Amino acid sequence: MKIDTSPREPRRRRQDVLRRLDQEIDIWVASADADGLPCLVALWFVWHDESVWLATRATNPTGRNLRDGRRARLALGDTKDVVLVDGDVETYALRDVPAAAAEAFVARTGWDPRRDSPTYAFFRVRPRAVQAWHGRHELPGRHLMKDGVWLA
Repeated sequence: MKIDTSPREPRRRRQDVLRRLDQEIDIWVASADADGLPCLVALWFVWHDESVWLATRATNPTGRNLRDGRRARLALGDTKDVVLVDGDVETYALRDVPAAAAEAFVARTGWDPRRDSPTYAFFRVRPRAVQAWHGRHELPGRHLMKDGVWLA
């Protein structure tokens, strides 16, 4: 990606973030256990109903951390095109996940956890804070959402 010499306006940054959430399939998921031991994995996701929807086994460290800690940090991109999303997590057993969210996940990834193993769960991450920047020159103004409200 080519980095412009001038920072993007906040409105354009928000549009770029939403476009990436609609188009990308992998997202980095950071969570921590009750003792603060961090866990970082890449998972498939879908942006649906203004939330990031993930699926993983409820019994693995990421699933337990998301369920118990109810918070996550998500990341897209590399150091030249960063998107960070901090959010609140809701856990859904396979039988309880909203059908529209599950179908959106299947349409995006081609995988239906509901037909895989009963140990899987869906996790809805509702953004509380979003940051985006293209390099150091965009660090000022990187906060696009605070307390669940878009600033731009």
